Amino acid sequence: MSDLISDGKTKVVWASSIANIAAPTTTELNAGSDFTARITPDGLKLAPKTADVDTSSLASTFDTGTVGRVGFDVELTFKRGTTVGEDLPFTTLKYGAAGYLVVRRGIDYTTAWASAQKCEVYPVICGEPQNSSPAANEVMKFVSMLKVTSQPATAATVA
Repeated sequence: MSDLISDGKTKVVWASSIANIAAPTTTELNAGSDFTARITPDGLKLAPKTADVDTSSLASTFDTGTVGRVGFDVELTFKRGTTVGEDLPFTTLKYGAAGYLVVRRGIDYTTAWASAQKCEVYPVICGEPQNSSPAANEVMKFVSMLKVTSQPATAATVA
């Protein structure tokens, strides 16, 4: 049995425009900003949450339930940079900025976007960036909280 290792096998792109989130094109993805190298190793947090719906009745003697609405908590932790290009996430992901967060997993980061690759596309709007507290022996960082504005395509296929 072999395990898929995640090191170097995740790509994160910020795209300003995607016509069909279920089938983003290579042109749209290549036009986006690749933020992967600026995200800390533990800095990609896409946490789904599913609400509980109580299906019990007055006659019930056992609590029953089913799945309800789904949402995502999205948080990205970035390293700040000393050049304009390195600091692009900080200058781009300002309060109210809207776009698409695209995540590809399980393929080498350096592999170019290609048709038939699987990815996740999240329509998002940015919250206020949060500067991380300074700490010894650490790079300067900031956290971007993103709000998902409509249902994402978590099993999209690159067109």
